[in-house]
Amino acid sequence: MFDATTILAYKSKNKAVIGGDGQVTFGDSVLKGNATKIRTLHHGKILAGFAGSTADAFNLFDMFEEFLDNKKGDILKSVVEFSKAWRKDKVLRRLEAMMIVLNNDHIFILTGNGDVVEPEDGEIASIGSGGNYAISAARALKKHTSLDPEELVKESLHIAGDLCIYTNHNIKTLTLESK
Repeated sequence: MFDATTILAYKSKNKAVIGGDGQVTFGDSVLKGNATKIRTLHHGKILAGFAGSTADAFNLFDMFEEFLDNKKGDILKSVVEFSKAWRKDKVLRRLEAMMIVLNNDHIFILTGNGDVVEPEDGEIASIGSGGNYAISAARALKKHTSLDPEELVKESLHIAGDLCIYTNHNIKTLTLESK
């Protein structure tokens, strides 16, 4: 895991939500508190979040969007081809970076090692230094509350922010509604 951020994705029957905190650190210093580490891709049909350096994020988001365009938005084919390309690129595969991408049907965690992981439950995924705190909170909140998916993501990230020194409470979310 990276001492960089916390990204959490949750997919329910009606919504797909991704959220992230805004803290950017360099060593033991906070450089910025309101960074945006999530975005929509492919005409607003795909959500993505990133843990790693900012410059790497922009490159990888752009690269993944090209695969989405080439595969006509097919997320499953895109993640496989993207991971192959990321793994084969001598510079990119050395990045200490991870991504979460999701739509209303799938969630995937992607790494430069060529990993394409769809969570076992198919509903919740997290990355970053506060990822384990956020996913634990999300699982508990899902089981014991009836929070809206966006509120569940926000509250889980706030809990992670209380525990992880690399995660703050400047939470941003993006949502896709199911049709």
